[in-house]
Amino acid sequence: MKWIGVLSLVALSECLVTIPLMKIKSMRENLRGKSLLKAYLEKHPYRLGYKFLHEPDSGITFEPMRNYLDLSYVGTISIGTPPQEFKVIFDTGSADLWVPSIYCSSLACANHSIFNPRLSSTFRNTGRPIQLHYGSGSVSGFLGYDTVQIGGLVDVSQAFGLSQTESDKLLEFGDFDGILGLSYPNIAFQGVTPVFDNLWKQGLLAENLFAFYLSSDKKDSSVVMFGGVDPSYYRGDLKWVPVTKPGYWQISMDSISVNGKVVACDGGCQAAVDTGTALLVGPAGPILGLQSIINALRTDSGEYIVNCDTVKALPDVLFTISGVRYPVPASAYIQEVDSNICYSNFASSSLNLDLWVLGDVFLRLYFTVFDRANDRIGLAPVAVV
Repeated sequence: MKWIGVLSLVALSECLVTIPLMKIKSMRENLRGKSLLKAYLEKHPYRLGYKFLHEPDSGITFEPMRNYLDLSYVGTISIGTPPQEFKVIFDTGSADLWVPSIYCSSLACANHSIFNPRLSSTFRNTGRPIQLHYGSGSVSGFLGYDTVQIGGLVDVSQAFGLSQTESDKLLEFGDFDGILGLSYPNIAFQGVTPVFDNLWKQGLLAENLFAFYLSSDKKDSSVVMFGGVDPSYYRGDLKWVPVTKPGYWQISMDSISVNGKVVACDGGCQAAVDTGTALLVGPAGPILGLQSIINALRTDSGEYIVNCDTVKALPDVLFTISGVRYPVPASAYIQEVDSNICYSNFASSSLNLDLWVLGDVFLRLYFTVFDRANDRIGLAPVAVV
């Protein structure tokens, strides 16, 4: 049976489409370098927003705030005929595609590639307004349809948002143009089919799944793959975990432990596997407990730092999921920056939710398959590519 599984994965790997991802400097790093991070964090504490809502009376679709402060991987797509290129975040914590447009007068748009519908022979305007709410402002615009190309995949008549205003000043410091959401369609703009669902419906994918390999070392070796799995990117077997709440990619987690002692998620909890969150995020109390265990001290900016000389002696943090242990070593949950300052990659959410988020800190260690056909996630240790 094991060999059948291996052979099927090899067959799938021949049908997949792989999109290169580039590691960029996050907005947190950009703000920190400009001495603007403290003011930003004081005004806008770290929050998570997953559930979308629709207000029928106004006719405007709202997306509650998502925190893109720490995103660090982008890929290139194109929209329109002829194609116009954009750097986007492939985000499993949201469902929609949006990019800046020529109608946007905000400074954030001026610093990025903008879509010009007048130059596309396949663009279709709906006139439907959209508004995306963030912790520090909002993105507003309208919904359109056009051809979207992702690698060799050509997604015809794809709905996407065109921004007209971007009042979130944070977006000025992002090295990306827009967002391509990869969560379930029930949290997309009402009545809109997300990109991945259209790729599947149009018969462009061999299998109804996608996968991420995020490199921690090389700037340009990370990939997202659609329609199959390349087993050369991971070691051992994939361990499958059922999705407990289709919408975003939510799973059950057994516990979090350090040195054999359960320190959080005692008795089980829920976790979201999210490429749109860079850190390991959890409820405030347990996160403070973890910061204490690793002797992290709070800075004036609200971040936590540790003595760089002690990092090698810090313990692994063990995440147990469906009975399988996933260790996260200090080399992953501590980030050393140029000036020999070591930051903790644990962050607490300001929302009163018992929800953990396994972001890029976790995903750089574990190759991850998002299987829509079977509503499950596959995890395996990454291979050195």
